[in-house]
Amino acid sequence: MVARGIKHFFLFAKAVFGALISLTGLFPTAFADGVVADPHRFDHAIAAFEAADKASMPEPGKVLFLGSSSIRRWDTARAFPEIDSINRGFGGSQTSDCIYFFDRIVLPYKPTVIVLYEGDNDIGAGKSTEQVVKDFQTFAKQVRVKLPGTKIVYIPIKPSIKRASLWNKMENVNQEVQTMAAIRKGLYYADIATPMLATGSPPDESLFAKDGLHLSDKGNALWASVINPVVKEALGE
Repeated sequence: MVARGIKHFFLFAKAVFGALISLTGLFPTAFADGVVADPHRFDHAIAAFEAADKASMPEPGKVLFLGSSSIRRWDTARAFPEIDSINRGFGGSQTSDCIYFFDRIVLPYKPTVIVLYEGDNDIGAGKSTEQVVKDFQTFAKQVRVKLPGTKIVYIPIKPSIKRASLWNKMENVNQEVQTMAAIRKGLYYADIATPMLATGSPPDESLFAKDGLHLSDKGNALWASVINPVVKEALGE
């Protein structure tokens, strides 16, 4: 009886392991570095975007602000009044989520420029520098293949008080993407990190909300001052 129970346990464990392996094939970046990031945790948020589009579909050719809570919490229409834009930020997201939902939250808008902020939560969740860079490259390839001619403005991972211990890894990601932007047509690097560190590391707490992670109005104003001219350059203005 005991032997049969042990056998059933191992068969069950084998089945579970096989299912996990199968899932990693479906979501190759979701299980990278041992980090589970199931994109379906955002099904409700993505459905809300689609419902809004059904009620009033944005005209194609706008600037798309895409990314995690630093985008979601930001009134980008107010921050960039001269830029015709859409905000599709969803808090807690990682680069792999933008990849997974690309056909639903990027492709329908046919944006002229995508302003992307991701990587912060990726590193916060334990993903390696290499994986975050690889995921960005995958996202950029999706843009090249499905939206040829669309530009990407990359907002580097911000230094913050809450995640100060992770800054070295974040900075490595930023440097990799900055190097890509120097040689790759259609990719722009909006360096918000350097001015945020003007007073040293970690950055000035006045740039942040009370949680030490999300930006204050002052922090958002700093970002806008850097990003605005880069977006206009990408638009050819």
